[in-house]
Amino acid sequence: MNNVLQPIRGMNDVLPGEIGYWQKLEGTAREIFGAYGYQEMRVPLLERTELFKRSIGEHTDIVEKEMYTFEDRSGDSVTLRPEATAGLVRAMISNGLLHNQRQRIWCVGPMFRHERPQKGRYRQFHQLDVEAFGYPGPDVDAELIMMTARLWRRLGIERLVLNLNSLGTPESRRVYRERLVAHFSAHRDALDDDSQRRLASNPLRILDSKNPEMQSLIEGAPSLTDHLDPESAAHFDTLRAQLDRVGIEYVVNPRLVRGLDYYSRTVFEWVTTELGAQDAVCSGGRYDGLVEQLGGEPTPAVGWALGEERIVALLQAQSVAAGMVAPEAYLVLVGEAAVSLGLALAEELRDELPGLRLETHCGGGSFKSQLKRADRSGAELALIIGENEAGRGVVGVKPLRDDTPQIEVTFSELADELRSRRTRNTAPNTRT
Repeated sequence: MNNVLQPIRGMNDVLPGEIGYWQKLEGTAREIFGAYGYQEMRVPLLERTELFKRSIGEHTDIVEKEMYTFEDRSGDSVTLRPEATAGLVRAMISNGLLHNQRQRIWCVGPMFRHERPQKGRYRQFHQLDVEAFGYPGPDVDAELIMMTARLWRRLGIERLVLNLNSLGTPESRRVYRERLVAHFSAHRDALDDDSQRRLASNPLRILDSKNPEMQSLIEGAPSLTDHLDPESAAHFDTLRAQLDRVGIEYVVNPRLVRGLDYYSRTVFEWVTTELGAQDAVCSGGRYDGLVEQLGGEPTPAVGWALGEERIVALLQAQSVAAGMVAPEAYLVLVGEAAVSLGLALAEELRDELPGLRLETHCGGGSFKSQLKRADRSGAELALIIGENEAGRGVVGVKPLRDDTPQIEVTFSELADELRSRRTRNTAPNTRT
């Protein structure tokens, strides 16, 4: 076993027994995003390092400590994307998709951060990202939050708490920043090393510290919501009223600041108490200045990102069924003649019945062992062809999930028999 290669630390395999949760999440999300008018797009895993320095912020932990950055063979500094928003904004600008246009888009894929791996925090992780460009008002902020709430309901996830805050505009935040620096500077000796470093570069991030020894000091800091400009305060009030109207509960958390420099006005996080220290499962907010910051025309924008590993862990913790799709039928083939006929018959059935979930046994074995495999597959039916059936041109149709008797049909009748059973049984065939 010493010679067996293992995955890189913090980068995990997703095995067949787990993939059903991922498919359930991504399939449900795809349906919901389409229903709200969001279109999928895809962007590269690798971008110029400058993109993330200009968007996320040079003095953030992500840029300073966590990015996978290296020089390529041309001598350019490139980085595996640590998050998706910057790349999506770059794509919007470089493809001319924001000129006199509004866009609702989403994407899915892996992100990379060199962090200390722990449950819910990995070096390769996967996100679903949803972004809206060109919408200045709180209505689209509310819609994005409503969409997440609908996703939780459809997935069957419970007990999530929505934290909500407003960061105001960059101008009002500068005034608040001065007061915050004054507060923490007066208690510099009580700050840990990270907070002392952030005091000069990114003091709002001190509010997000998890150090228990600093919580009383943070609680005594000025509140950002008390220093909002009038327009941001009105934006936040309208957002809250819209969420109240549809019955989405939330907690106004004035210490919620998010870890990326580009946020302004609305920020939010959905959190859980069921995953240990990594409590945030979906986070987002408004970033009205980012498009201009990256070279585009001034464009309001808002979005969120969902951590797939954390949602999958939450589905498992709450015992939500994975929804893995089982085959409708399992083709049992015993003997050389049966194998030859059966493989050809299976292709004909797939041609006649588009979407048919038919698993054909390969690799030989006794009738008894093949029937056990058919049962373990979760299939509703075993389609049986042995030497005798092959000689007579018939197939045994054996129900595996009820006590109805086995029947025989000819090869030419089998497609109609399966079609008829599909009509009689329209309930989805799933196993957990």
